[in-house]
Amino acid sequence: MGGTILVVCILVLIVVGAVISSAKHFKGEGGCCGGGGSVKVKGDKIKDVVAVKTIYIEGMHCSNCSDRVQNALNSLSQVNAKVDLKKKQAVVKLGREVSDDELKSCVERCGYSVTGIG
Repeated sequence: MGGTILVVCILVLIVVGAVISSAKHFKGEGGCCGGGGSVKVKGDKIKDVVAVKTIYIEGMHCSNCSDRVQNALNSLSQVNAKVDLKKKQAVVKLGREVSDDELKSCVERCGYSVTGIG
């Protein structure tokens, strides 16, 4: 009887963990949030580059993570971003003045941490 209760408790813990993880996944909050291929948003073609900034990012674990960040940055006006997963950074070409705060909040809305902008 005691062994059965132990097995049931372990199974309940596993199911609860799986449900929590699945809920985060479907809300796009999980560490690796992609399943299928994502459509890449192309950044604006910038004729006159005003500045180039490098954003250092923590929390990206796979190509879906880097695609998510790149798409978010490229959705900004006059921004062309290229994210490098291995280097944990995004190189951003700007066709207008964009504040570090705007870039940081864009990345953080995706669920990742910005450790610096240079």
